[in-house]
Amino acid sequence: MQTLFYLLSLLFLSTGCDSSGGTRNITVDTLMNRRMDTIPPVKPSTPYSEISFEKKETLAAAGGTKSVIFNSSGTKLYAMNLEGMSVYEFDQASRKINREFKFTPTRGMGWDYNKSRPIASYQEKPVEACFSHGDSILWVSLHNAEGIVPIWINDLTKNSGPASPGQKTKPVTVIYPGSDKRDSFRVPLIETGKTPKVISRTSDSKFLLVSNWHSRTTSILEMNAAAYPFGKVISTIPVSAIPRGIAVDDKNQKSYIAIMGGASLNVVNNNTWKSESILNVWSSPRHIVMDTSGHLFVSYNSLGTIACIDVASGQSLFTTKTHAQPRTIVLSKNHKFIFVTCYTSDFVDVYKINADNFEKVASLPCGGHPVGVDIFENETKLEAWVCSYSSGSISIYTFNKK
Repeated sequence: MQTLFYLLSLLFLSTGCDSSGGTRNITVDTLMNRRMDTIPPVKPSTPYSEISFEKKETLAAAGGTKSVIFNSSGTKLYAMNLEGMSVYEFDQASRKINREFKFTPTRGMGWDYNKSRPIASYQEKPVEACFSHGDSILWVSLHNAEGIVPIWINDLTKNSGPASPGQKTKPVTVIYPGSDKRDSFRVPLIETGKTPKVISRTSDSKFLLVSNWHSRTTSILEMNAAAYPFGKVISTIPVSAIPRGIAVDDKNQKSYIAIMGGASLNVVNNNTWKSESILNVWSSPRHIVMDTSGHLFVSYNSLGTIACIDVASGQSLFTTKTHAQPRTIVLSKNHKFIFVTCYTSDFVDVYKINADNFEKVASLPCGGHPVGVDIFENETKLEAWVCSYSSGSISIYTFNKK
């Protein structure tokens, strides 16, 4: 009844305030449609302040699974299989692989991280990924191809475009497990720098940031979903040492780049796309994420530590020790919990984020060197999907919300 009264009031005001002299055919149905267009119904999540571990499941992935990312609805998870040279699309509900996006290998030069020297390898090795344009495009960094590729996930026909002279492309075959069906196309390779790693974007899907490990740069791409190849490099930001993690602060128009080869975060102005300042932090910051209250969370790979940093002051507010070599970190949807993959120690550490400390919730064994993690949530449960590099598997840790 209140909604009807509200709409009738709008109808009266709309007709009564029209001074154009023309006839306006505005109905309650029209107003309802307009209201639904501008204020879509959003079902708020049930608040929770505690989680408790319930169970672990293990799925087979591919060799050298490096990172995982959910689409925004949480219905599908994408696994970047570095050694498998493919991307797996998992269905969250059934735990099954829907599709495999398989790259055609071509020879290239890789890097031996243990011996710090170049080695013969293949170009098409997926490392990290980022969605843009409402989960339509999956941007994937290719370890030895010196660039990234955009893959249209939902409409495969958009992947083939009128490549300009000199535009490099990479062939992709889509495999459907249990079926003889195949799709194939070529995606554009957008060159960024040597050994691209983390990809992040602005919330409006206008700009993409890529950290280039061996070039010691961060590339800025302007995206355009309407025009092939869907992105172009508009700025290259040099940094002092090896970069990796990137966090974008849309509210304050800044981005933060973790200088893993040093002890700092490079602060970038998102209007000029130039370095603005340096935040001095501890050694080897690898991954960074940001909440909505102006706090950065950092994993310090060599120190076995995570930290909460206030970006306004640049001060470290609190820290805690983790198992050895913390890699990827991810926040729960309510930003009250943080999940940490600990590579060489084979653990996933989980902490509750309090006002002035990290409170350990769980330390969960995870064999095969866990490296990437992302989170699915519904009203009652939280699932941390963790990929392990050496075992080529994905572990799903389910927690009950309280």
